[in-house]
Amino acid sequence: MGKFDQEARDLLVAIGGKENVAAVTHCATRMRFVLNDDSKADVKAIEKIPVVKGTFTNAGQFQVIIGNDVPIFYKDFSQVSGIEGVSKEAAKAQANKNQPIVQRLIATLAEIFTPLLPAIIVGGLILGFRNLLEGVPIESLGQKIIDGVAATNADGSAIYNSITDVSPFWNGVNSFLWLPAEAIFHFLPVGVVWSVVRKFGGTEILGIVLGITLVSPQLLNAYAVNAARADGTIKDWVWNFGSFQIEKIGYQAQIIPAIFTGLLFVFLEKQLRKVIPEAVAMIFVPFFSLLPAIIAAHTIIGPIGWKIGQGLSTIVNAGLTSSVNWLFGLVFGALYAPLVITGLHHTLLAIDYQLIADLGYTNLWPMICLSNIAQGAAVAGVILLHKRTMKSRKDDLEREEQISIPSLISAWLGVTEPAMFGINLKYVYPFVAGMIGSGLAGMFSILTGVRANSVGVGGLPGILAIQPNSWMNFFIAMVIAVVVPFFMIFVLRKIPALNKVDGVVEEIDSNIAREEETISTIRQTDVYPQEASLEVKVPLSGKVLPITETPDPMFAQRLIGDGALIDPDEGVLVAPFDGVVQMIFPTNHAIGLVSKEGVELLIHIGLDTVKLDGKHFQGFVKEGQEVKTGDELIRFDVKAIKEAGYVTMTPIIVTNQDSFQVDDVKTSGQAILGEELFTATSIK
Repeated sequence: MGKFDQEARDLLVAIGGKENVAAVTHCATRMRFVLNDDSKADVKAIEKIPVVKGTFTNAGQFQVIIGNDVPIFYKDFSQVSGIEGVSKEAAKAQANKNQPIVQRLIATLAEIFTPLLPAIIVGGLILGFRNLLEGVPIESLGQKIIDGVAATNADGSAIYNSITDVSPFWNGVNSFLWLPAEAIFHFLPVGVVWSVVRKFGGTEILGIVLGITLVSPQLLNAYAVNAARADGTIKDWVWNFGSFQIEKIGYQAQIIPAIFTGLLFVFLEKQLRKVIPEAVAMIFVPFFSLLPAIIAAHTIIGPIGWKIGQGLSTIVNAGLTSSVNWLFGLVFGALYAPLVITGLHHTLLAIDYQLIADLGYTNLWPMICLSNIAQGAAVAGVILLHKRTMKSRKDDLEREEQISIPSLISAWLGVTEPAMFGINLKYVYPFVAGMIGSGLAGMFSILTGVRANSVGVGGLPGILAIQPNSWMNFFIAMVIAVVVPFFMIFVLRKIPALNKVDGVVEEIDSNIAREEETISTIRQTDVYPQEASLEVKVPLSGKVLPITETPDPMFAQRLIGDGALIDPDEGVLVAPFDGVVQMIFPTNHAIGLVSKEGVELLIHIGLDTVKLDGKHFQGFVKEGQEVKTGDELIRFDVKAIKEAGYVTMTPIIVTNQDSFQVDDVKTSGQAILGEELFTATSIK
């Protein structure tokens, strides 16, 4: 009979029986189940099992936190249930299949754009600042003069100068700032293709090359295509092959062509590596995967995107002129944000310019400004919400605000990509809240006849482009675009399908709050006298960080124990005290130690490094072996692990927190081998 035989039987019943388990695996601390029906899992019953420290569902996996004893528990569970475990990747693949397709698409988009967020955020702020410099007319700066004539709108109202019209210095600043703004947004497909190739395991440098072929200076800029089609100059932008021609069109700022081109390249590369001999693979695999992908991008994928854009323009134009244009305003307002994700939104500028030329105004641009405002308002709602619900995770909140606050500013200055990719799509429900607010504001804008004299500056400053007789109505529409998303997030966050990530975070927060309250009560009542303490030494050199900065919420929220976090600069792990090796993972990425005082310590090298299957790790001890402070336990290649795309931050935590509390934790500075990292003190 196994150590956890009864607990394993109880867990099997509580998760809905053997027939409800599609796949099971484990990592260093958790049992990971893919269930056929999550609703059959009795969470309350599971959390009453003595060995279970908590549960949560993430990325399609139902995870049961066990702690250091998870390898033993896993073996007992397999014997009791008769279910053989699968690899981590197989479990992940099965979990992904169980997720709704929309969630899978959103999760994939988030993974693609996460590495690009720093550039997108700074680019959004730069473009927003440029909008203020060149797009905001200021009456006190005087009326604009064009070719010696005072400029006016179609309705006869004066067009006033912007800051760049009257200040050579700010005009120079504005012109210079276009350099990074263009690099970030016009050439965004380069980063997107690279990220797609990186995510799906292709050759990254070839992904960069492929991305450049979508935005090369040899191509007609995407923003000039509609004008070129209108005046007939598009015929000058072709590759002529005699019997046929291919248009030389760029895909600046377009996301969908970049994603599908990257996916095609990765597919071709992987298939070719299976059939081309390794001796010549370096020559033929890149050639026969890169070149066809480039050809497909400019003959199939890209042109299809342009056709979709042209069809979209036709639909939008028809909607604006229809007898139910108020209904169109509702639909367009709601769907404009998803259009920005695809990059198709820039095709609508042609409609704006045509409306201005024909009628002297556009009623499309106001709705675009309102969508900017609504997505920004959703971010503002998330900021307020998380200030209330993430009080126990101050470090996580501060880290998120480094993204959310600049994203909010950028959105309200007319650039929504940072807000959508950085916050709203990550949590889903804020994105939907923004769509609802934008739709209602757009409907009000159309119903009340809001019109803009020009296009250019969006977000809150967009009111300056609105005809003066529409200012009050547009102001009311702006209020709708702010208030509706702000309050809708508090409603939509309660819908599980729209709140996967935030739901997990809140559940963890609730658990940790209860845990901290219990510990606090124990300490205040002094039920357990201090009996023993142990100085835990630094086991590897690097930068010391608070445990709350661990990207994995299980460690960050101290669900299986408290301790410290080290970001190593050398790949040598030594024993932090005299003791015994309680557990070492077969992949050598994690090790459990127990001291003579009874302190149980888990050291987990990196995050998700179990997926490396032991590559870049070398162990020098075995389970049951006695070790002395400073003995070498594991060697690992820091650089190679990072190049493989994994975080090397290493949590060092005391897992038997019912017996020992962690005090005097070092939370900053350099970790030097042999120095004290923290003290583990007995509480009973």
